[in-house]
Amino acid sequence: MLRLAIIFLIVALVAAVLGFGGIAGAAAGIAKILFFIFLILFVVSLLFRRRVV
Repeated sequence: MLRLAIIFLIVALVAAVLGFGGIAGAAAGIAKILFFIFLILFVVSLLFRRRVV
């Protein structure tokens, strides 16, 4: 999931450099959502791992 967030971030940066503002904004929004989902799942997995051990 983190890989997808980074890919969308790169797409957003390339689109912004080329002047495609709408595509850049959409890709940046998707990257932000994927990053927060990754962050939440990462914290949840750390909490469950700590409880089991």
